[in-house]
Amino acid sequence: MNPYKLFAAYAAPSVLAFALSGVYAIVDGFFVGHSMGDAGLSAINIAYPVVSLMQSLGTGIGMGGSVLWAVRRGSAGSLAAGGYVRATLLLLLAASTAAAGGLFWLTGPILRLLGAEGEIFILGKEYLDVIVLGAAFQIFATGIVPIIRNNGGSLFALAVMVSGFLTNIVLDYLFVWVFQWGTAGAAAATVIGQLVTTLGAFFYLIYRRLPIMGSLSGFIPMARQIAKVAASPFGLTFSPMASLMLINRFSVTNGGEAAVACYACIAYALTIVQMLVQGVGDGSQPLMSRFYGEGKLALASQIQRIAYAAAIGLAAACALLLFCTRASLGGLFGASGNTAVLTAQVLPIFLLGLIFYAFSRITTSGFYATEKNLHSYLCVYGEPVLLLALLCILPLIWGQNGVWWSVVCSQILTAGLALALKHV
Repeated sequence: MNPYKLFAAYAAPSVLAFALSGVYAIVDGFFVGHSMGDAGLSAINIAYPVVSLMQSLGTGIGMGGSVLWAVRRGSAGSLAAGGYVRATLLLLLAASTAAAGGLFWLTGPILRLLGAEGEIFILGKEYLDVIVLGAAFQIFATGIVPIIRNNGGSLFALAVMVSGFLTNIVLDYLFVWVFQWGTAGAAAATVIGQLVTTLGAFFYLIYRRLPIMGSLSGFIPMARQIAKVAASPFGLTFSPMASLMLINRFSVTNGGEAAVACYACIAYALTIVQMLVQGVGDGSQPLMSRFYGEGKLALASQIQRIAYAAAIGLAAACALLLFCTRASLGGLFGASGNTAVLTAQVLPIFLLGLIFYAFSRITTSGFYATEKNLHSYLCVYGEPVLLLALLCILPLIWGQNGVWWSVVCSQILTAGLALALKHV
């Protein structure tokens, strides 16, 4: 059993799948930005945290159920573990119903809360109204993929993600550029792409005869256990968007629309890097959970060390690439000339925090993979709390530059917290 080969077999498809998940937002921004300029770009950026919330719900529930399924198979056997798959699917259905029913009436107030005004508000609401109607596809697409991955189907998980991604690109071109349906067209393309992924994921569950049918005896205790684990991957997936919301809100106050459009370009680029890093963490999770459940703690630790090297290496390589191409980043998304110049000036600040981000994310993945829930909570939810505290202080001293530096400082402090908890 070569741990390096095992890691590569699980992590490589996961990294690619997560990269595609991040590119969904970038594809919408690309087509809308080139079609509608800074206002459309800013509208997608401000509205995207709601999209991320739904995807994070799916990822959290799916990862929570998958971790417990993997651990219990190692400690209690496949039959006893199967209930966690069924409980996970039922929780995904409940989350889909709650998200669609609850958020549809709140898209306007949410956008106001996030700082959207004028044309950005109008375009953002058109986008969100469609996205929320398709909440079930967002949640199930991201929630079933972890189950597939924990069943050794990393390549199939990648395939269903690719199918949805390609669908999104084709439909974005048709809906936004050809039919000129604007942000609503971009949202429809995203929803249909996620529908394609969901259908492929359900096909896998049925074809591989996973334990999706059977007794739901003990559902409430299982749901509680899933929720305890799910809180970490949910927060891990959503925390970049929580940061985005905070940065947008403080940027509106300190730098205006130009700062929001600038951060939109930066956020799109950083999303890919963050998803790559999370792909490493979540790709290694099935192995860490499996070895933990089997009592092979040394192998679980070795997998995490390999994950550290892969994630930090990816973060460093991406930082170098983005630094070298920073002058062209704004133009890629159709930003105005002034916004493109500002993006090139500000991006290096954000690149400084990527290695710290990679360390804290892999550490957190290791915590929830081995049911160290309290440690993972502190890391996941500590970062946005630290960011908010810094945003209340640094902009008073440096203005908009203080907003930018708050992000890096919060990532450094979170990495320090993760390191301290690792040795507790």
